Amino acid sequence: MDLGLQGKKAIVCAASKGLGRACAISLAREGVELVITARTAATLEETAAEIRRTTGARVTAVPGDITSEAGRAAALAACPAPDILVNNNGGPPRGDFREWGREDWIKAVDANMLAPIFLIKAVIDGMIERRFGRIVNITSASVKSPIPELGMSNGARAGLTGFVAGLARQVARHNVVINNILPGPFLTDRLRAGFTEAARQSNRPVDEIVQERLAGTPAGRAGDPAEFGEACAFLCSARISFIVGQNLLLDGGGFNSSST
Repeated sequence: MDLGLQGKKAIVCAASKGLGRACAISLAREGVELVITARTAATLEETAAEIRRTTGARVTAVPGDITSEAGRAAALAACPAPDILVNNNGGPPRGDFREWGREDWIKAVDANMLAPIFLIKAVIDGMIERRFGRIVNITSASVKSPIPELGMSNGARAGLTGFVAGLARQVARHNVVINNILPGPFLTDRLRAGFTEAARQSNRPVDEIVQERLAGTPAGRAGDPAEFGEACAFLCSARISFIVGQNLLLDGGGFNSSST
C-alpha cells in the first residue's frame, strides 16, 4: 500500500532508539524527510546515519530535551513546517505515589503531557493552512488499563489523551488528523531493564522473568518495535483522514475488552 507520504516532512521525538526510532525508520521507508530528536547526541547521530544508509532518506539529527523550550525550539527551527509530528518521550519512574512530591509530578506532566501539547500548538495552524497534517502521540497501554506502580505516567498520559480527544475533532475537517498509539510490552531497552531489575530483586534468571511476565499476553510474546513503527506510519498516511481521535492499543491482546 502506498501511504502517500513521499516528500512529506516529519519531526519524530525521542527517536534515537526504541519505539521512536522504529517510527522514524518506517516513515523514512515511505519517503519522508526526517528531523529526529533525542537527548544523547552520539546515539541520535548513529541512528540518523543508519536510517540514511538503509533508506536513502534525508535525516537531520537535532539533539536536545524535547521537554524543554530550547529542545522544542531547536527541532522546530530544523523543521518549521512539518507535515507529520510524532510525539514521544520517556516515561516517569515507577514507584509508590506516597513517595512523590510536587516536583516529581511537575516533571511527569511536563514530559508526558505539556511537551506534546506545546509541540502540537506550534505546528497545528500551519497544518491547517496547508490542509494536511498527521500527529501521532505515543502514550501507553496504561491509558486504557492503569498500572499501579506507574501512577505518574497514568495521570500525565491520561491528561494528554483527554486534550487530544477534544482537539482532534476540531481540526479533522482541515485534513489534520490526530491519533494516539498505546504500546504494551515491546522489546525496548526500557522493557529489558525492567526485566533485569526484577530478576535482580528476586534473584531469578532473566529468561524466567520474561517468560512469566509475557505468559498472560495472548500473542505469547513481546512486540517487535518494527511492528510499532509500521502502525505509526499507517496512522501518518495520506489515506486515513477518516481515522480521527482514536487510541490504537498495541499490546498483543493483553487488554481484554469487547470495545477498545
